Amino acid sequence: MKQLALDFIVAPPPALDNFVAGRNAELLQNLRQWAFRDGRERFIYVWGLAGSGRSHLLKGAVAAARDTGASAAYVACSGDTQFGEDAERMDCVAVDDADCLGEAAQVALFNLYNALRERHGMLLVSGNAPPAQLKLRGDLVTRLGWGLVYQVHALSDEEKAQALTRHAAARGFPLSGEVCDYLLSRVRRDMPSLLAMLDALDRHSLESKRPITVPLVRELLQAAQPPGAGKED
Repeated sequence: MKQLALDFIVAPPPALDNFVAGRNAELLQNLRQWAFRDGRERFIYVWGLAGSGRSHLLKGAVAAARDTGASAAYVACSGDTQFGEDAERMDCVAVDDADCLGEAAQVALFNLYNALRERHGMLLVSGNAPPAQLKLRGDLVTRLGWGLVYQVHALSDEEKAQALTRHAAARGFPLSGEVCDYLLSRVRRDMPSLLAMLDALDRHSLESKRPITVPLVRELLQAAQPPGAGKED
């Protein structure tokens, strides 16, 4: 069953449609407009703590833009990231973790911003703090604050449980509070991974003709563990 379990639990690629909005509904709507290039605002800055889903949103927005036929790029920042002419010619660019940029890379992002503005391109940037609190050069901070600015709010455990329960109901099976609590304590806590696990449980339950219980969750997780890993409690 091991390969079957591994196939089941692979999370789907990040997309706007598989991001559970929670308190981020307005942000999600504006990112869809950004991806379709039909909103008034072409520049969006999002910030939030680690695990809030910033990278998921940026990757999902780029994927949605590509689905419309636009040229779009996702850039994960490091200290020496550069943004060349290829990025400047894109319709849509998403720049993740801009707070990591070194001095030269900050100049490059500043130039990219101006180039996209000149060409009527779209820019989506993320960081770990609001623009005014970023330790970046002043002219870049000013640019990042010119467009829409949103905080990405991470889901609470209660909101995650509600999302899992709704997803289970949509697939036609009840999810007990005991199973939900077990998933939240044993599975990666990002929603794509949790929903992928729930889908895996549904398929395994149907194939094995067994109800979805904590022992079934434990069985599936143990089967997916690499050799030598400890067993689930």
